[in-house]
Amino acid sequence: MHNNAPPVPTISWQPDRPSALCPGVARIIDQTCLPNAEVFLELRDSQTVWQAIRQLQVRGAPAIGIAAAMGLVLAVQNLDQNSPALLQALHKAADYLATARPTAVNLFWALARMRATAQNAVSLSPPEFKERLAQEALAIFNEDLEMCRAIGRHGAVLLRDGCSVLTHCNAGGLATAGYGTALAPIYRATEEGRSVSVYADETRPLLQGARLTAWELQRSGIDVTLICDNMAAQVMREKRVDLVMVGADRIAANGDAANKIGTYGLALLAHAHRLPFYVLAPTSTFDLHSADGAAIPIEERAAAEITEGFGRRTAPAGVKVYAPAFDVTPAALIEGIICEHGIIRKAPGATGFDLQMRHET
Repeated sequence: MHNNAPPVPTISWQPDRPSALCPGVARIIDQTCLPNAEVFLELRDSQTVWQAIRQLQVRGAPAIGIAAAMGLVLAVQNLDQNSPALLQALHKAADYLATARPTAVNLFWALARMRATAQNAVSLSPPEFKERLAQEALAIFNEDLEMCRAIGRHGAVLLRDGCSVLTHCNAGGLATAGYGTALAPIYRATEEGRSVSVYADETRPLLQGARLTAWELQRSGIDVTLICDNMAAQVMREKRVDLVMVGADRIAANGDAANKIGTYGLALLAHAHRLPFYVLAPTSTFDLHSADGAAIPIEERAAAEITEGFGRRTAPAGVKVYAPAFDVTPAALIEGIICEHGIIRKAPGATGFDLQMRHET
């Protein structure tokens, strides 16, 4: 699967032969090795895709969805069975992949889309069935890239020449098909000739901002300054940033947005310093079945990610640990949600969004 994205090789599909998409292999950059080494992994079955998602070798809600879609192709491509049996195998693999991580709704969105495609293709011959699945996974990849570019176009209008953006975690090319969500307007404004600088929170405990966002922006020639998470208030107080842009892993129908742990605190700080706080995500991240953020499941990670981060113990053995991977920012703190359709804003006097109805630019 080829694309014209910026040079962040997040994920791709490589067919075994040029005449067909299937069979093939999913190729990812192992994000746990960045920024020290660019290591590429070839994923050849649904088990290795599950492991890559769970261990954060591929991460970011859109990229997780793409990986899951490819994982379903991998699950059936080598099976010598009729199409109804392949459909059952796909459902089993989808149930399995759905257990990899709970918060990013794109995972479940992509699996549901692939299930529907498989159901509609069950009358085809097995080779045609498999090829149809590969085509759908490719479509999910290409659509994500286009959605991210559209987010970049809409968000770039907020970025004047010389402005500075604060961001949290990584919502760039590494989290998507290749262009990013929260970083997409920065790439777009830069392409249009404007100078935009970025302050990147390191994003404890796994340092996605330090390891990934700083690496990605620096690699793209963007002016980036790394700060510890607890420096954000001081940076705002000193008027070093003009606005905050973050991604999301799931957005409820009222606009409450789940994102990497620490985002909620950043939104509170932005509100206190009267800085606009924007959430950027494709509509595939909208969860219209969840009325508000209370319905969003929050993943908890292993204690060792805090007590022995990156292999070095920094806390007493046996200490109790609470390790939520995400938090939910209330819609009342969000200035606007930027998706591929434009900037969605709250109705006058409202504290929340109506994502069922409002797709205004």
